[in-house]
Amino acid sequence: MEQQQLMSNKQVILREYVSGRFPTEADMYVNTSNYISLKVPPPQGSTVLVKNLYLSCDPMMRFLIMDNSHHRMAKYVYCTPGSPICGYGVAKVLDSSHPEFKQGDLLVWGLIRWEEYSFITNPESLIKIRHTDTDVPLSYCTGILGKQKRREAKQLVKREEEKAAAALLMAASTGGGVGAEDVVRNNQVILRDYVSGFPKESDMQVTTGTTKLKLPEGSTAGVLVKNLYLSCDPYMRGRMTKRDPGASYVDSFNAGSPITGYGVAKVLESANPKFKQGDLVWGMTGWEEYSIITATDSLFKIHNTDVPLSYYTGILGMPGMTAYAGFYEVCSPKKGETVYVSAASGAVGQLVGQFAKLSGCYVVGSAGTKEKVDLLKKKFGFDGAFNYKEEPDLDAALKRFFPEGIDIYFENVGGKMLDAVLPNMRVHGRIAVCGMISQYNLEQPEGVHNLMYLVIKQVRMEGFLVFNYYHLYGKFLEMVLPAIKEGKITYVEDVVEGLESAPAALIGLFAGRNVGKQVVLVSQE
Repeated sequence: MEQQQLMSNKQVILREYVSGRFPTEADMYVNTSNYISLKVPPPQGSTVLVKNLYLSCDPMMRFLIMDNSHHRMAKYVYCTPGSPICGYGVAKVLDSSHPEFKQGDLLVWGLIRWEEYSFITNPESLIKIRHTDTDVPLSYCTGILGKQKRREAKQLVKREEEKAAAALLMAASTGGGVGAEDVVRNNQVILRDYVSGFPKESDMQVTTGTTKLKLPEGSTAGVLVKNLYLSCDPYMRGRMTKRDPGASYVDSFNAGSPITGYGVAKVLESANPKFKQGDLVWGMTGWEEYSIITATDSLFKIHNTDVPLSYYTGILGMPGMTAYAGFYEVCSPKKGETVYVSAASGAVGQLVGQFAKLSGCYVVGSAGTKEKVDLLKKKFGFDGAFNYKEEPDLDAALKRFFPEGIDIYFENVGGKMLDAVLPNMRVHGRIAVCGMISQYNLEQPEGVHNLMYLVIKQVRMEGFLVFNYYHLYGKFLEMVLPAIKEGKITYVEDVVEGLESAPAALIGLFAGRNVGKQVVLVSQE
């Protein structure tokens, strides 16, 4: 047959049977190299060729991707490794050798394969759609209009599915003294080993395990939580390197264990009188679906839920408090002062710039792409912004924006940027050192040569840790919540979905791939 008579036919292929564990996306793949002739080849007897319009995702499909060759329904519904997945759908008949189905406008629903075009050799499983002149969506035939005909098959599948799930959970809880109903899947992001140099996604892995939805016996202060959002933050890079205890303000991660960081979670069980079941919290948690948190002093109860919950990983969480403490408490701004913010489109920088504008200051920020520079000027209201990667002379760039010097520098970058800023500071200027992301992946940090300007211009340069300012959290909320609701402060998030996306999201911080606060959505509440 000539190539021009063939059509591309994408397919969703089952790699292998899935038994005894939760299925994952990796158990399937999309095959784009398959081609099909849009005609029933003779002599095929009762065969129908259809173009698939809608596919239905149903719980019973978990049963179909198991090895069911022994089951009495196998001749009607089954999936085999290396072949397209099977399920219910709506299709249009393109060609037919069956007398009940004809080419043209005939629409059918029934068991089809997850591909663009299908040959159906058991068309007795198909139901004609006769009422296509109504305003009822065709997709309804995968649901409400198909439910009655599928009920018997679904009931059978449900029983088999429940048996399989019960067996899996019982196996997971063997030796634990806990019933199957207490054990659930718990995906985790594990640090494989300690990192030197630039980190890679492969330094982490997503593993699938199980956990008991119950606090350990004897817990006196811990809470069991379901994680909803996780925060990706630059400081986490330092925790991926092995350091001696006390060598940093935060301990290294434990290699071979789940990463930890800030997140938003829902309390499932509590042994702490400050928290009860159903409470929403933000604070330090594990990069996993469920966590037992024993250091509950790091948790804050969420009382205001009329803003996005994800904001508690950013503007209403640690980054927001960092911007507030560094700008207001360390720098003590005055109306009319000049403010420069590096890494200004990030989780902290975007807020510092807006706080500066609310305080009546002139503010300029730098970022690494045109998109981010436009964001600073058009969305966050910065008076000026520049792409530091396009500036061959940072000193000249700063003089262009600050001809009379800088009163406040909010430091996020370090290295060459800090060296260029120092000669451009005004007398009695203040520098709040929040971080130095340009140095985090260097084995030998860059030197800073212009430190003498701290003396010459009597500049105060102060590092700070947000933990020391959490006692001001209530005061912070009193300022920032009304500003959000009145539209005086805006916030940009870069949200990725699924725990499996977390390693790439974290690594992306150090390549500048994120636009705004990087957040991982683990689960909708």
